[in-house]
Amino acid sequence: MKKWVKKLLISLGVLLLILLAANFGLNIWLKTQLPEYIKKNTDYKVSYKTLDVDLGSGNIFAAGITVNSKDPQNINVIGLQGTIDTLKISRFGIYDAIFNKRISSSDLLLANPNLNISLAKPVDHKTGKKRNPVLFENIRIHKGTINIFKHTKQKFLSVQELDLFVENLQMTEDTVEDKLPVVFDKYDIKGKNFFFRPDDVYAITISRINTADGQMSVGNFRLIPLLSFSQFKRFYPQKPKLFDFSIPKMDFKDIVLEKNNISLANADFQNPVLTVYNTGVKYKKTQKKLNFEVNLQNIKLSNATVNINKPDGSRLLSAKTLNLNVNQLKFDKVTAEEIIPVGYKDFHFSGKDIQYSNHQNFMVESIALNPKSGEIRNFTASPGAPVAGKGSMDLKTSHIAFNINKFEFINKKLNLDIKDVLIENVSGTVKAPENKVKKSSGPGIIQSVIVRKMTLKNSDIVYDKGMQPLAFHDLNATFNAIEIAPKANNQGLSFKIKDYFLTTRNFAYKTQFYHLSAGLLKLNKNKIQVNNFAMKPLVSRAQFIKMIPVERDLYDIKVSQITADGSWDLFSDNKSINATNVTVLAADANIFRSKIPKDDPKVKPLYSRLLRSIKIPMTVNHLDLKNSVLVYEEDTPESAGPGKLTFSSFNMSVKNLNSAKAKGKPTRVDIKIDCSFMNLSPLSVNWNFDVADPNDRFSISGKTSNLPANGINPFIRPYLHVTATSGTIQEMLFNFKGNPAGLNGTFNLRHKELKIAVLNKDNHEKKGVLTAVANLFIRSDSGRFPETVAVENVERDPTKSFFNLFWKGIEQGLKKTLIGKNIDKTEKTVKDAVSSVKEVKQTVKELKQDIKAKKEEPKPQEEKKEKKGFLKNVFRKKEKPGTE
Repeated sequence: MKKWVKKLLISLGVLLLILLAANFGLNIWLKTQLPEYIKKNTDYKVSYKTLDVDLGSGNIFAAGITVNSKDPQNINVIGLQGTIDTLKISRFGIYDAIFNKRISSSDLLLANPNLNISLAKPVDHKTGKKRNPVLFENIRIHKGTINIFKHTKQKFLSVQELDLFVENLQMTEDTVEDKLPVVFDKYDIKGKNFFFRPDDVYAITISRINTADGQMSVGNFRLIPLLSFSQFKRFYPQKPKLFDFSIPKMDFKDIVLEKNNISLANADFQNPVLTVYNTGVKYKKTQKKLNFEVNLQNIKLSNATVNINKPDGSRLLSAKTLNLNVNQLKFDKVTAEEIIPVGYKDFHFSGKDIQYSNHQNFMVESIALNPKSGEIRNFTASPGAPVAGKGSMDLKTSHIAFNINKFEFINKKLNLDIKDVLIENVSGTVKAPENKVKKSSGPGIIQSVIVRKMTLKNSDIVYDKGMQPLAFHDLNATFNAIEIAPKANNQGLSFKIKDYFLTTRNFAYKTQFYHLSAGLLKLNKNKIQVNNFAMKPLVSRAQFIKMIPVERDLYDIKVSQITADGSWDLFSDNKSINATNVTVLAADANIFRSKIPKDDPKVKPLYSRLLRSIKIPMTVNHLDLKNSVLVYEEDTPESAGPGKLTFSSFNMSVKNLNSAKAKGKPTRVDIKIDCSFMNLSPLSVNWNFDVADPNDRFSISGKTSNLPANGINPFIRPYLHVTATSGTIQEMLFNFKGNPAGLNGTFNLRHKELKIAVLNKDNHEKKGVLTAVANLFIRSDSGRFPETVAVENVERDPTKSFFNLFWKGIEQGLKKTLIGKNIDKTEKTVKDAVSSVKEVKQTVKELKQDIKAKKEEPKPQEEKKEKKGFLKNVFRKKEKPGTE
């Protein structure tokens, strides 16, 4: 053997002997001196029954251990108190423990530990100094009872009968501050009666936890409020919500707690119950960023119950039998900034008996949702507590279903593409707000909403605005390509519909004075059909007169059918009407106006200006009113019943009815009317005006013929107390031009044997003298070729309608034709004659009173003769019955 080899072997042998001696000596020292050394050089007192230490490997085995803190009041170090039946440590860092006061080991086994641990006071953030870290690569606990307290002596975490295996466990002040008291890679845990108190508001309890093959089962999980709701509002006035949450059973696997990341998979939460108490405090967004992430794979929520209460204790939301399956649910600081603060790959949600109550009560019998479709059964809405500026609904529907092409938020803006929506069997009332509150008109979160098809079937809906219900019965509607997007200036939202089709039967609309109805209404963007339209008064004429402050027309209208063809856009921002043909068949219209109420002082614009005031482009190429009847009735305080004008067999053709808003299109409106006047003679009228003319000039001309004079008695008799007793209007021609100030033109009347009678106010007794005087000045015959008279300077009362001006023109033409050109002188003569008759009547009345008073006094025969002579001189004729 070589000399150097021999020396090496001897050296190794000596070293081995030294190590064995040192190890033996260390064990002797540890058994006799370590407790005292630990007591002098650490913050703890330790005793044990047996202790074996392998200096080379760092393995330690001890039994019958008791540990206590030297100073339980020192909150700057971790406090320990309790017993451990068996302790086994592999590769213990003796040097770090003695000189750096840092506990570290590759493996730790605790058998039957019963420990109370007090956590040290959190890190001093100013110095950044960390205290007493405890690092274990692997830890095993068997049948342990662990109680962990905060430095304030408040219980933080406790567990009983704990069997635990954890790889790479770390517990420092950092994990405590982040609400994660432990961090580890892998685990196997079993225990009972877990308790965790993260703050002064809540405590978490778990009756049991068990794991097997990476699958964890948790029983009776509860998040328990430590304060009553009234106490919570008192001590935490800035917090908006208080929670109470319980899960009888939940299972999951592959839980990972790593720094600020929590992840698990295949979680199944059964029969959870969540109750939320709202304080009414608005949530204040914190500037502090979230410092943890949650990743959940394949989450299943079964038969959940949710209750959310209002600040007054009443129920805001309740839901039962909620079921949710979510794949790849993620919550982190990125998703937290989005409108929906979680990310997911897929989900399926269903629930029953869902109720929501605010100013409106909503109930859903069942609901099912996923990222691509949804279905709601038996939805009901009913009014709740009224709120100013908001409407209400009282309706129900049996079925709502929809399919979604795309649903996403990009830069906190909603992009929604719905393939189709089906709504069936809606019935009830939607009430509009009385005083709608105006809000800022921004687009909100909507970037783009597209509904490619919406179908409404077999519904009965009433829309009530200001006690004026609009009723749709047997309503069926389809809307295609609905688009909602921000306006170009971001002031509100634009709304477009590409195509639609609507039908409803027994359509009805009620206003203050009318009930409007239609047997059938069909509507799409190219055609309208209305059958059996009616507009019936809800009040009598006498009631109407009492209810209106100023004079106003009362209508009673029936129409067999209204049809329209063309194209119109009534829903987008660029609304327009372009109809090729509008036809009204068999209209029967009665218009009544009373002159008993006060005159309406408002200025009445002419029709061209009214059309020009329509804000959208509107053109109707041809409007035809066929085979109709128009009756106009008017009464005055002096009239005995209303005067009446009747236009039967009424046919009207209107060309180019427009609002002068369509560029490049003509703006002149031509109207032609043919009818039977008073059911006696034909009447034709031609009328035109230019809507774009700012001077509102118009032309109107017409002709009637072979009208018996007594045919107009139903109109003039009641309140003019005049009747035409004989004669014929063989032909009447008029041709007027005018503007808002008045009109001028020509008038021609050919008549024959025209006579009138002046009546008393009871419209029965003839006033012989006045009748004779009136007929004295009227030209009874015009001859075969009567002279055309000029109608000049007819002034318009701007508070009266166009037809009032028109009739003034006719009136002047009649006066000039029937009485003559010197109208003023003739009228004065008639007035003087009437005045003389009135003076005679007064004289007779006084004489009769004088005679009656002196009947009982005897009179000389000569005085009686003198009186008789006086009467003869006055009347110059003998009185006859029926004359005055």
